[in-house]
Amino acid sequence: MADPIKLGIAGLGTVGVGLIKIVQENAGLLTTRAGRPIEITAVSARSNSKDRGVDLSAYDWEDDAVNLAKRDDVDVFVELIGGDAGPAKAATEAAIAAGKHVVTANKAMLALHGQELALAAEAAGVNLRFEAAVAGGIPVIKALTESLAGNNITRIMGVMNGTCNYILTRMETAGLPYDTVFEEANQLGYLEADPNLDVGGIDAAHKLVLLSSIAYGTQVDFEGAVLEGIGRITIEDINAAAEMGYRIKLLGVSQMTDTGLSQSMRPCLVPVASPLAQLEGGTNMVILEGDAVGQIVLRGAGAGEGPTASAVIGDIMDIARGINIPVFGQPASGLASVPCISTSAENQFYIRLNLHDEAGAMARVSAALAEAGVSIDRIRQESHEDDAAPVLIVTHPTDRGTLNGAVAAIENSGVVLAEPVVLRIENV
Repeated sequence: MADPIKLGIAGLGTVGVGLIKIVQENAGLLTTRAGRPIEITAVSARSNSKDRGVDLSAYDWEDDAVNLAKRDDVDVFVELIGGDAGPAKAATEAAIAAGKHVVTANKAMLALHGQELALAAEAAGVNLRFEAAVAGGIPVIKALTESLAGNNITRIMGVMNGTCNYILTRMETAGLPYDTVFEEANQLGYLEADPNLDVGGIDAAHKLVLLSSIAYGTQVDFEGAVLEGIGRITIEDINAAAEMGYRIKLLGVSQMTDTGLSQSMRPCLVPVASPLAQLEGGTNMVILEGDAVGQIVLRGAGAGEGPTASAVIGDIMDIARGINIPVFGQPASGLASVPCISTSAENQFYIRLNLHDEAGAMARVSAALAEAGVSIDRIRQESHEDDAAPVLIVTHPTDRGTLNGAVAAIENSGVVLAEPVVLRIENV
């Protein structure tokens, strides 16, 4: 049997503890499947005195993650610290420079620095694996880099943030407003320390741009992604969507077009019968479409101790087996730098307007849409008791750029009381 592969784990939060449990409890199974033992030699975290519910007595302790990354008795540096820079990036760079393989769950670091880290890892001849960075326990990275490697990927779609999915699901099922459910999610510990990472779509967009890089052979471009969070979604939007046969999801969509790469993370309406609409709570789903395979739907737990640690150990097992795949599925030096565009294919759109309750207001809205070339499919004015007249519009298919121009004209017409809410209808 081959020599053990030795791990240095930096970060002993939920995922780090989950990984240690798997290594301790499934040692025999891991050895049999990897063909060599998987051993932890040293760990690092902020505090050495905290009770984490696992026995760490057999492992050396390092206060500094960079020192851990450089140890001679570490073959694989496991980065579970988090953060797009700081100690996580410094330790990852140190590990690569020292010739260590790296496994990380750090989507933010890779979304912002993935190209440079991939170039460094491939120059050093080491693995940089990140299955756990995208959709928790769902093996979507492996699917793209291995099983679907013979496909031209035509589109990626997904619900990739469990917190947002929980909030939107809870609003619908309980009939509660956004602010109430947001506070509920916060009390349950579902939100990041900076909640905007979740509800602003940033966390999910980090994941989407990583998938795009693998799928289309492009350099990771987080700045080119279009982001819109769920903070302006009201219970009225959710109810209106339900009446039309839709549910609202924070949906990531990426697609390569003739003019560039379209990457967006926005709330969208999806048909109630679609797989995406069936997601409840913190579940994630990624849909991959390829020219040969057609459509693949991957669904599972998008976060949590067990699912995310499962993804981490999967990467470690591949390294133990001697599998070495370029970070983004092809050599980083060959990844293309392409323009990112804010619009893609034509879609129908849902528009919610609050208009001054005055004669001619709706006529000005209709005129602005008509002048931009946007055709109305359905229109409904909600009952009201004050001076604000709520109006719901569903357009015929149009592109986002054209619609944005029409909405800007509506805002400049003097008839709207608040910024319109515009949601794409994605017929999956």
